[in-house]
Amino acid sequence: MNPIIELQELVSLFPEPEGQPLYLTAEHVAKEATPEPYRQMLVHELHMTVTMEAFHKCAVEVIVIDQRFENDLYLRRSLLRKKGTDRIVQLGYVRFNFEYVTECVKKEILAGVIPLGRVLIQHNVLRHVDLGAIIRFTAGPGLFRTLQMTEGQVTYGRMATIFCNGAPAIDLLEISAPLD
Repeated sequence: MNPIIELQELVSLFPEPEGQPLYLTAEHVAKEATPEPYRQMLVHELHMTVTMEAFHKCAVEVIVIDQRFENDLYLRRSLLRKKGTDRIVQLGYVRFNFEYVTECVKKEILAGVIPLGRVLIQHNVLRHVDLGAIIRFTAGPGLFRTLQMTEGQVTYGRMATIFCNGAPAIDLLEISAPLD
């Protein structure tokens, strides 16, 4: 699938208030062309929870902004912030088919207390993160508001699929707060 079409599909799960755009532009970037420190942050097949904690040298906590079920899929828009601070480090969109995880994992994710990646790790869910695309974003009103950016400022994100127990269970969009 075209990464920009897939991006639009994930973002459309949770439209911005008053129809304002999340971003002004979104451009697919080759993994090799991703600038540092975003390359270190995004170009890998690890959970972003672990990567954010290592990069920011502290634990992160999840803030669920919105969540709902659509047919058999769990949809969530959330933030990761540095634990014990107001500093947001990531905006995430998740489309999760719970069919591939246990009821215990499902309940813990729905509770929204522990970041999704950490839940999967703690429950030893057999998983593989498949990096799909790196996206360069120019902030629109949504990123301006959510990630405390200035309108027109640039940041990067990634789209990925997490396979749980061999099945593509989770589609992700993870947008890093600016790292400059």
